[in-house]
Amino acid sequence: MSVQVGEMAPDFTLPASSGGEVSLRDFRGQPVVLYFYPKDDTPGCTTEAKDFRDLHPDFTALGAVVLGVSPDPLTSHSKFIAKHDLPFTLLSDTEHEVAERYGVWQLKKNYGREYMGIVRSTFLIDAEGRIVKIWSNVKVKGHAEEVKRALEELLNRA
Repeated sequence: MSVQVGEMAPDFTLPASSGGEVSLRDFRGQPVVLYFYPKDDTPGCTTEAKDFRDLHPDFTALGAVVLGVSPDPLTSHSKFIAKHDLPFTLLSDTEHEVAERYGVWQLKKNYGREYMGIVRSTFLIDAEGRIVKIWSNVKVKGHAEEVKRALEELLNRA
């Protein structure tokens, strides 16, 4: 299954780096930046996380929450957060159920090898829980800034 712009974002509950579990519905009433990434502490994923970290005050000022999702376990997330001083919650989708629901768990090819994994993707979800923008096959450079601009546009239309 994959989701489309204009649809309600599929709800989910996942273990969170902040402790306990987090559900998407917990954030109803505020915009959500939901980004899926392949693996903690790898070059592209680290750059993406640090870019969201550096813009986190802007996202917070705009009333949005940033959530990162990968198949890594919470122990890995904890180390990743500590190493790079990440101020937002990372969610552990070890069974890739949420990634599958959002259509980002796909066949990937790398150096002639095929395997299933996360295709780097971001979903901007409005305060009512509707998907307003999707970025697939994200190129990391400038991505967090682009998401921030889309959030500003969303809020200016409201």
